[in-house]
Amino acid sequence: MLRITDISYSVEGRPLFEGATAVIPAGHKVGLVGRNGTGKTTLFRLIRGELTLDTGTIELPRLSRIGGVSQEVPGNEVSLLDTVLVADVERTALLAEAETATDAHRIADIQTRLADIDAWSAEGRASAILKGLGFTDEEQRMPCSAFSGGWRMRVALAAVLFSEPDLLLLDEPTNYLDLEGALWLEAYLVKYPHTVVIVSHDRELLNRSVGGILHLENRKLTYWSGNYDAFARARAEQRALLVSSAKKQDAKRAHLQAFVDRFKAKASKAKQAQSRVKMLEKMETIRVPEDAARTVFTFPSPEELSPPIIATEDVAVGYGNQIILHSLNLRIDQDDRIALLGRNGEGKSTLSKMLSGRLDVARGKMVASSKLRIGFFAQHQVDELRVEETPLQHLLRERAEEGQARLRARLAGFGLMAAQAETEVGRLSGGQKARLSLLLATLNAPHLLILDEPTNHLDIESREALVEALTAYTGAVILVSHDMHLLSMVADRLWLVKGGRVTPYEDDLDAYRRMLVTPDKPVEKAKPVEKVVRPTREAVMALRAEVRKCEERVAKINDMRDKLAKKLSDPALYEDARKGELETWNRKYAEVMEALERAEALWVAAQDKLDQAVAA
Repeated sequence: MLRITDISYSVEGRPLFEGATAVIPAGHKVGLVGRNGTGKTTLFRLIRGELTLDTGTIELPRLSRIGGVSQEVPGNEVSLLDTVLVADVERTALLAEAETATDAHRIADIQTRLADIDAWSAEGRASAILKGLGFTDEEQRMPCSAFSGGWRMRVALAAVLFSEPDLLLLDEPTNYLDLEGALWLEAYLVKYPHTVVIVSHDRELLNRSVGGILHLENRKLTYWSGNYDAFARARAEQRALLVSSAKKQDAKRAHLQAFVDRFKAKASKAKQAQSRVKMLEKMETIRVPEDAARTVFTFPSPEELSPPIIATEDVAVGYGNQIILHSLNLRIDQDDRIALLGRNGEGKSTLSKMLSGRLDVARGKMVASSKLRIGFFAQHQVDELRVEETPLQHLLRERAEEGQARLRARLAGFGLMAAQAETEVGRLSGGQKARLSLLLATLNAPHLLILDEPTNHLDIESREALVEALTAYTGAVILVSHDMHLLSMVADRLWLVKGGRVTPYEDDLDAYRRMLVTPDKPVEKAKPVEKVVRPTREAVMALRAEVRKCEERVAKINDMRDKLAKKLSDPALYEDARKGELETWNRKYAEVMEALERAEALWVAAQDKLDQAVAA
């Protein structure tokens, strides 16, 4: 059991915790959530004993082992498998002692303990964890120095999972995983035998892998049972109840104050007035939690191009003489929302680079619209921002002619307000840097937006805002992401990149999840109630066009209504001499309102048909 009792801690005079208390039972899986900067990572450091509390205590059972991923493994010549195996300190020490021990009783004790901790299956377990995180059998025998920092972070994660600490602390573990690795981790954590606390903004991970949420807000900790969705619902209900109670209290307070104000000067009512003053003084104010500042992304809308915007015919692509993908016959239209599925190394990044024009085709034919503009976002671009410059300076270099006022408005449209606009990029948070990179990628109103892991470093609110922005965006979107929630909310087409080919994945994301988590079991098909006929691509495009027409019709009628309303607000129109004219304008207004009602009904019906077609 992890017991946090009345803890307080400040950084440079700014309190992060004040009398915070929480209890996490042994064996529970808990998500630690809260707005960026509230102190989640600091709490982990306090639990590990790296920082000293101002007041309060953090208690764990005696001899409990705490584990977490603080940094990548060094780039040395030790193999990945051996790096993971040595993470089990007890097993490593016992095996070393077994080599030199001479006392028969001690040798027997060592062998008994090795059997107790299942030491002889350790290599198989370590290999299975590495495989789940994306390493092939061949790669597991390679030295750590052969891999980049992001891949060595995976090795560090594998090592701590293999060592099975009594308390596992994970801080944004999916940030350096792909979708397949993230799905494997979800399933692994569910079966993990000890206590887990996860800081994560991955909604699906918090829904599938934890049974409790520890919420850090206003320097306090509150434990909620259930997954993240249950927590979000309960919080919303609690807030609604507090808002209702606060309104009732305000009304009662106003009533009492009105009585005091009215009768405080009358001797006959003095006692009653004084009594109500005391009631007002004793009334404890019901405080409603402040709404977090609404997170937004504002993507500029491109003009419409004739379909397709990109088409490939028997294309092959690769690096030098090495072909990575071949036989590519693809088509992308401006209203497409495509998610790329496939394990790391299969060619998703290669495909993204080819479509964005960063990599030439080796053979075949790729045709793109002559007016096509493409926006590209990848994590390496975030890392390549000029740390000594401010976000405003980044935009001035690209669009100096727009002027600072317009550029500041663009920054605000991505949640970078006045303070961040003038702050050096090196001092911004990871989420703020990601916002700036997204702004730069969409600055030219691209017709095609390619996003490679856009949610790394974005909190849950920002991820929801990104979903809204991409849904409203009028360009095509290609997504590579480990965030299943983002993919499920945005993508309406799935492409599987596997074995050098890119093919449509005809099933849904849940089926893909099941296939990855239980690869040895056939994917269960839904019971055949009745055959669902998928609408053709042309049919879906026609429905989308109809929805757009309906939207335009409603907008035009709204404009007419606003003009008529302005006309009817003219006082001169109500003079006796103009009664006939007034009747004419009133009749026109009534006709427009009827037309608006019909147009909105048609719009709703068209949208319903489109939703059903996309879901089919």
